[in-house]
Amino acid sequence: MNTSPSHSPNAYNRPTHSQSRIKRQRNNVSGRPLPLSRLLETVDVNALKSILQVMCDRHPGLTTEVSSLVPRPTVSSALSTLNSYEASVRSAFPYGGNSTGDYAYNRVRPALMELLDALSDYTPHFLPPNEAQASTSLAFLDEATNIIHRLPTWDNPVHNHSKNMAYEEITKAWVLVVQEAAKRGAGIGLHTGGWDMKLGKHVEQSGGRMQAALTQMRQSVGWMGDSGNGQRRIGGLGFNMHSTGVQVPVRSW
Repeated sequence: MNTSPSHSPNAYNRPTHSQSRIKRQRNNVSGRPLPLSRLLETVDVNALKSILQVMCDRHPGLTTEVSSLVPRPTVSSALSTLNSYEASVRSAFPYGGNSTGDYAYNRVRPALMELLDALSDYTPHFLPPNEAQASTSLAFLDEATNIIHRLPTWDNPVHNHSKNMAYEEITKAWVLVVQEAAKRGAGIGLHTGGWDMKLGKHVEQSGGRMQAALTQMRQSVGWMGDSGNGQRRIGGLGFNMHSTGVQVPVRSW
């Protein structure tokens, strides 16, 4: 009779080395936190923004590093964000009733202030010397000015102060960009790009509150020959370029 262990009836019932290893692994299963990469997958944008802000507030030295890692906003991405704020303003209006009265203003005011704060922060990002390309600066200012045009006008003049201040600030931004473009010899680009005409329309829509920007444009561009067939007027609005180039102060309503 063969008494070798390999021929023992119990040999077939013994667990193999691999089976023992699997059993040990199963016995060692326990809860553990998610890796950071998986944890971040579950965080929405607003929460992630809040987390980063808290970290930078607690450790100010991180601010520069985080800023260097974040992609530079483009005109498109900045305007997309501003349009989201603008949509929040529209959705804050009450249904029915006077849409320009005090009740509507009080409902809309928080969202309106958020939009204006965002506009105030994004605008300098697209101004020289932070933005070297005049075409990029002008593209942003053109759409940012349209946002201001669309801001509600309230029955109470006091409530319109923020809109008037927004016009004043955007006017200063236009003046700066036009001045810097002229210094770099890009005055002809302002004209051929149609920016003189666009700015003229903005002045008209603003009720003249952006006149200082157009005055600067007229000084920077000057008379442009129209293929040798006479001289052209800025903005297509009949502004004679021989008129005085004195800066027109922006009114604070």
